[in-house]
Amino acid sequence: MIASDVKEIALVTYGRQQAIARRAAARVRTLWRQIDRGDISGSWEDLAPQLVTAVTEAQTKAAALADPYLDDVLAAEGADAAGARLVPGALAGIASDGRPLISLLYQPVIDWKVRLAAGQSPDDAFRGSLASALRITGTQVADAGRGATGAAMAGRRTIQGYVRVVQPPACGRCIILAGKEYGWNRGFQRHPRCDCIHLPTTLIARNQHRGRLGSDSFTPTTRPGGGAAGFLDPRAYFGSLSRAEQNRVFGEAGARAIREGADMAQIVNARRGMQTMTAYGRRVLATTEGATRRGAFYRLERARTEARTGTRFARDRIEARRGLPRFELRTPRLMPDEIYRLAQSRDEAVRMLRRFGYLQ
Repeated sequence: MIASDVKEIALVTYGRQQAIARRAAARVRTLWRQIDRGDISGSWEDLAPQLVTAVTEAQTKAAALADPYLDDVLAAEGADAAGARLVPGALAGIASDGRPLISLLYQPVIDWKVRLAAGQSPDDAFRGSLASALRITGTQVADAGRGATGAAMAGRRTIQGYVRVVQPPACGRCIILAGKEYGWNRGFQRHPRCDCIHLPTTLIARNQHRGRLGSDSFTPTTRPGGGAAGFLDPRAYFGSLSRAEQNRVFGEAGARAIREGADMAQIVNARRGMQTMTAYGRRVLATTEGATRRGAFYRLERARTEARTGTRFARDRIEARRGLPRFELRTPRLMPDEIYRLAQSRDEAVRMLRRFGYLQ
């Protein structure tokens, strides 16, 4: 089996799903422009059946790609493709959060009215509602495709998991997950307009970047200098972006830290728990990410305190019961933005990035 065969299968399926989403968006755009601005809710209600039909049909078509996709991947691997077959229509007509699709498609109408009430011009309010309707359309079509692939994988026992394939342009959260492997029963985390897709695996080596081939010679993410378009290595992808695009995706301070050599995952994850707090006698921008007992920063601080004081702290409850003291983290973890603001020199910034776990 040639690795490029599986890559091509995945990319072709992704292209077909995108084409379905684009056609659905075109239908929704045409219908949305027919809404009477003098009677937004009433005219939307008249058009609602057509809007629901446009998205439902696209969801069904996207879901119907799942079985052929898995058949082709398993055939390329020489694996048994037998298993339960998907019912595409079961994933259509409902939103990915479980509510009726018609309810979700009414959200842009609410957004439209809120914009008008806030003083936006009629044209701007309309454009904002249309953008929201198109975003919902694309997301629901993609989610139906992903949900179908996940369900179809569960029905084929030769598939043990999947690799997350990230399609550029992508957000920082998706970029750091490129090539990550998951078990077949792990849900696919995604955000609105996420383009990431499953690459099913018949073997799984969690987080070894080994893919489905039982060989370290291939990873579904591209290493610098090779691989097919659409399969990316996070570092290589970051390096391919302009400085302005790096700053946009990761934030100016975050991008700067990554350019300094910081761990990309630490930078992206740190922003999840970002907050302003009082420390060191001033208000600082810090994060709770990595500060729990299993967090990277917590472990660094525990090791640093042990080295400084000669005290051995308990690693788990068993050691705590044996009398070893628990380590209490009292130092807030500064964000890269705060580090650059406080550092007096490049060397000091690098020391602080190491101190707070962004650099090794």
